[in-house]
Amino acid sequence: MAAPTVSLASDDLPVVAAEQRRELTTAMNLNSDLDVAFDLQLQEAINASLALHPQASTSSAALPPPLPSSSSSDDKFPTFMDQFSEELTKLEQELKDEKVSEMEFKKLKDDLNLRMHDLRFAQEISSMPEEEWEDWGDDFERPFGEGSSKGGQSEIFRVYFKGLVEAAAPPKLNSLGGIGVAVCDSRDALLFELRKPLVGCGQSRQAAELRALTEALTCALDLELKRIAFYCDYYPVYKFVTRQWASKQKKISELVRQVCQLKEKFSYCQPVLVARNDIKYAFKLARDAIVSQVSKATAESSSSRDSFEKCVICLEDTNVSQIFVVDNCDHRYCYSCMKQHVEVKLLHGLLPKCPHEECQNELKIDSCNKFLTPKLIEIMSQRIKEASIPVTEKIYCPYPKCSALTSKTEALEHSKKVIVGAERSGARICKKCNGRFCANCKAPWHNNMTCADFKKGNHYSQVEEAKLIKLAVTNLWRQCSKCNHMIELVAGCYHMTCRCGYEFCYTCGAEWKEKGATCSCDLWDENYIMDDEFDEDDYEDDSDLDSDDYDHMI
Repeated sequence: MAAPTVSLASDDLPVVAAEQRRELTTAMNLNSDLDVAFDLQLQEAINASLALHPQASTSSAALPPPLPSSSSSDDKFPTFMDQFSEELTKLEQELKDEKVSEMEFKKLKDDLNLRMHDLRFAQEISSMPEEEWEDWGDDFERPFGEGSSKGGQSEIFRVYFKGLVEAAAPPKLNSLGGIGVAVCDSRDALLFELRKPLVGCGQSRQAAELRALTEALTCALDLELKRIAFYCDYYPVYKFVTRQWASKQKKISELVRQVCQLKEKFSYCQPVLVARNDIKYAFKLARDAIVSQVSKATAESSSSRDSFEKCVICLEDTNVSQIFVVDNCDHRYCYSCMKQHVEVKLLHGLLPKCPHEECQNELKIDSCNKFLTPKLIEIMSQRIKEASIPVTEKIYCPYPKCSALTSKTEALEHSKKVIVGAERSGARICKKCNGRFCANCKAPWHNNMTCADFKKGNHYSQVEEAKLIKLAVTNLWRQCSKCNHMIELVAGCYHMTCRCGYEFCYTCGAEWKEKGATCSCDLWDENYIMDDEFDEDDYEDDSDLDSDDYDHMI
């Protein structure tokens, strides 16, 4: 009789368990019969011994004490059969629980399919012309399961996921983790939600996010969804799953490989990089999973809650000392959400403002010192300086090793102190590298030569300009018609917003006015090629990007 093994197929386990139970029952009955036979033989031997020596039986006190029965011995020392029976009982209970779980999930999937059918049916009715409804409305209804709307086959469902790890765990726990998954339809209506504890990731945020993504894709496959877009708010994970970064850690590489295998099972599966505010419901589910673990490990006193406040973005209870209050508008958010909000805005070359909807209060760098890294503070200072100079006044040092930004007025006032007639000649001196350049043609200073003659004679400049134009045409770069800044579309729709604030169509360059296009070009292309690969060592985390890195990715 062998113990049940986990290498069998799941469908064979109930049969094996039933057979093992029958064998165990037979063995226990046989063992009981052997014990009874042994006791009878022992009693007969004692009686025969007493018959041969009657003088030894003068008193009952002289008789040897009865041997302990097998049942009493088993109570003190469990036998192999007892342990085997206990393990078999656990296996049978697990099989019963698995069957109940499968039935409940099937009910959930059937309910989801029914809701999707009702939604598509309602969309068909709402889009039907009045004339067609009067003629065919009575015959339009189709029973569920007999081929409803064709439009539902092309619907792209939205999958939100979040994996959290918390190092500051209760004393009995080293770290805590949680997973949150939310599946929505194309209109962002919630269809399915999942929250569960995360075990075995330590304090690795990348591993937690990839584990959550694997769980989210598995849920989408179980729900038989074929076309999805999954939303990610963590930049390194987005780079990993799009194969733009290759991790040097074996654990992360294995998780990325699992994600890519799951993606191949969909007819359409596209990652989308968003801010944390866009996945706050999945964030809440992951946070609830962690809270449920904490509540089991330790009981929080009511007095400790008085010093906590809930952030409206991540819905996490945060100590009031870690809450940031925006100047002038008094909107309140936790440091973690504010840090990510500022990073995303700086990544797109914009000056960060208050995250509250329709609030236009700009963030002050003195206040943001509380949660920003030194590099982000430097980048934000550069963005503030760029925003303070009008587009027509901006001028950059033409020397590649400098490229310092200044205004034309400031450059002229600085140059007057050294160059006589600087206003008439156009000669300027960079305040940073002290290099001389021409303010008219934005090139290194050409003494006793006009800008046209210098451009004709400077063969190197012409070659470099031709290379830039060829590179822009090859990579489909576009140039802002307002500030001449070169822009590359990394991902997303064709509605572009330059760092100077000018909005235009990436396809034809037409201006966007009042949040609407002035051309008839398509808004997006779902098969658009993603941006070139970056080196993981140089961009391990968003906080490590410097100003030049951000400009390169815009």
